[in-house]
Parts: sequence; structure tokens; C-alpha cells
Amino acid sequence: MSAVLGAVDDDLWSAIGDPTRRRLLDLLLVGEGTATSLSAELPVTRQAVAKHLGVLDRVGLVRGTPEGRERKYRVDGVQLAVAVAQLESVGSAWDARLRRIKRIAEAVQRAQDSQDVQDEKE
Repeated sequence: MSAVLGAVDDDLWSAIGDPTRRRLLDLLLVGEGTATSLSAELPVTRQAVAKHLGVLDRVGLVRGTPEGRERKYRVDGVQLAVAVAQLESVGSAWDARLRRIKRIAEAVQRAQDSQDVQDEKE
């Protein structure tokens, strides 16, 4: 699943929103792993890790390839780059919103200060 750059992929962000899945991504950025090997690094069962990996695989952040009785997972760099680009886009949008809010708050404060000065003169 690939998102159009600039558009927010809700499924992708829902997948990343889970702390266990973020930890799995951290582990997989270091190297490949199976549900069994990854579960040794986390306080959850192998079955829970397998379910989390399934979610990450469905949104394209990881790719699993069969290896014996298990699947070996690795991070999909392209989809991870899409996620990073989306995060940067969302961050930029929020920065712009916060700058507008700051300008409005400063204008309100200036108007209040001006009114206070006017009230003192009367």
C-alpha cells in the first residue's frame, strides 16, 4: 500500500501509533527478524508480535519473506520514507497553524494593552 506524497495515510499512522509496533520498527531498522526472535526483545508473546508484524506488513512498512516455518521481516525503506515525508508535512502544517495562533494572540494582547492605556487616560 502506497500513499500519495503529501496525503496522510490513516492506516499507516494507525499502525505506527501503537508503541509495540514502533518498537518493532526500531528493532527491524537494525536488522531482519522473525516473530520469534523479535518477541525475545519485547514484553509480549510471539503470537502478539506476529499480529503486530501483520499490521505493519499490511501497511507496507515491513515485508515478510518465508524462511522455513517462519517469516523473516525487514523494513520497507520506500514506505518508511513515505511515512517520514508525511510526518514532516504534518509537522510543517502544525508549525504554520501555531505561528498563526501566536500572531492572533499577540494582536489580541496589543489590543488589550492599547485599551488599558486608553482606560488609564480617562
